[in-house]
Amino acid sequence: RVDQYEGQLNRYLKKELSDEEFRPLRLQNGLYIQRHAPMLRVAIPYGLLSSNQLRKLAFIADKFDRGYGHFSTRQNIQFNWPKLEDTPKILRELADVEMHAIQTSGNCIRNITTDQFAGVTPDEIVDPRYIAEIIRQWSTFHPEFALLPRKFKIAVTGSQKDRAIVQAHDIGLEFFIDKKNEMAIKVWVGGGMGRTPILGNVIKDNL
Repeated sequence: RVDQYEGQLNRYLKKELSDEEFRPLRLQNGLYIQRHAPMLRVAIPYGLLSSNQLRKLAFIADKFDRGYGHFSTRQNIQFNWPKLEDTPKILRELADVEMHAIQTSGNCIRNITTDQFAGVTPDEIVDPRYIAEIIRQWSTFHPEFALLPRKFKIAVTGSQKDRAIVQAHDIGLEFFIDKKNEMAIKVWVGGGMGRTPILGNVIKDNL
């Protein structure tokens, strides 16, 4: 995937691809072109990082950026000052620790998010991270989700208190214990956190 992107970038730098032709290619690899510098958004599925991955992000920040990155509300990290020609090198560094920037931008299914205390909070009914991982595997590289009309966001919570804000997502899955003392899922749809935040509606109150 990195080799493919590097070839696309080289064609763009040689003026063989126009800005409009390069735009969907760079967005598929997490790259925005901003006013002063590119911005590369790196995927951190459901906010989970190993120590090796965190050290790699610090290395990238020091070597290719200004020594820091910004963690986003969707549990990703953004590097705001990389050089355009360095972005394939950054993606290769990420690949060394099983990380990438795929589907962090553009009109696709974005990073699956969940409770920042998943796995350790005492009010947890079920650890939502394995559910988020199943959804991530299903949605990443899926051809039907690469060119949607708009970006699409999914969140999962397994706690009594909704720290994942599932109601403000295109799809939100809220796990709970029903009256039969069995695990169930409340399904929210139609929420959003953009310029006009909106809470979704319940389409299934006990799945």
